[in-house]
Amino acid sequence: MADITFDDFAAVDIRVGRVTQAEAYPEARKPAIKLWIDFGPDIGTRKTSAQLTVHYTPEALIGRMVCAVVNFPPRQIGKFMSEVLVLGMPDADGAVVLIAPDKDVPLGGRLH
Repeated sequence: MADITFDDFAAVDIRVGRVTQAEAYPEARKPAIKLWIDFGPDIGTRKTSAQLTVHYTPEALIGRMVCAVVNFPPRQIGKFMSEVLVLGMPDADGAVVLIAPDKDVPLGGRLH
């Protein structure tokens, strides 16, 4: 693993948002869920898809706070344009477990 500088870290804009809409994405190569996430008034709502189907259903994700990288360029994921990268950690079997604050915080707050 290579060391990075603080400036490298600071260049990654990680924000907290709340899932406002979620739906299954059956057209994806691997099982996934489409998410629309509200990052507050400065950033607004952004969409993404994520391979979260092992631990989450679309219905369970609505209202949930999540952390995401908001300064990657949009990326086409099948027929869906992903605008952010939702962050998670692998469980013992490699399935994604979402990262989120453990207390309610203002939408759009930046990780530091």
